[in-house]
Amino acid sequence: MRASDTDVVRPESPEQAVAAFGDGHGVTVFGGGTILMPTVSYGRYPRGGRTLMLDRAGLDELSGDGTVTIGAMTRLSRLAASDVQPVAAAAAQVADLEVRGQATIGGNLCAPPGDLQTALLAAGARVRSVGAGGERTEPIDDFLARGADDARLVLAVEFERPRRAGYISQRRAHAHSYAVMSVACAETGEGTRVAAGGLGLEPLRLTSVERALTEGASPAEAAAQAQDEVQPHDDALASAWYRRAVLPTLVTRALEQMQGG
Repeated sequence: MRASDTDVVRPESPEQAVAAFGDGHGVTVFGGGTILMPTVSYGRYPRGGRTLMLDRAGLDELSGDGTVTIGAMTRLSRLAASDVQPVAAAAAQVADLEVRGQATIGGNLCAPPGDLQTALLAAGARVRSVGAGGERTEPIDDFLARGADDARLVLAVEFERPRRAGYISQRRAHAHSYAVMSVACAETGEGTRVAAGGLGLEPLRLTSVERALTEGASPAEAAAQAQDEVQPHDDALASAWYRRAVLPTLVTRALEQMQGG
């Protein structure tokens, strides 16, 4: 099928999707469409090449009691209704019901600043993807740090289900925009991981907070360390000063939530 001067391919299995994506050159991936469709409306859709529509590719797995596997085409509404924390809590706060019903975890992972990235970083997620050089599974930290020229098709994310987790975000009411800031924490087999989003283009680990927790600090005492390792930015949602001032409060609340407070 051909739409305008763009080839549209609709694979019906993961294998077909991988073959159609190839090395990613000239390929536009269409998952839920919540990111791509606005570009169409504004006339910025890339012309030529190939559009890869993944709605029938069988990439919507959601399984696992120990190791959780989430297919790239899993809708955020399905995640929000699950017990997979802290990802479920993050998904439940994205935009509105209509957007969550279409948006996918794969698209959110690839769209800076995707709101689920903070939760996935706290959970220690690994990203399985394909592209030039074949298939690989890597820590989410490495995936998010990849260069723009390294085109990858996300197949799934996986992580060990945390013993306990917490997530909190600050948003502009009814704006349906990205979160101003978010904090996620997860008690994993390697210890407690804490991540914050909204401070830059990518979420980051708050290692000073994690270290303070291992030394027996209370949530508030550990959260006070967060300001020393962040360099927030100004944007249309909030100022750097505001982000720095509010961060310890969000960290404290997320940690208290994880601990049952």
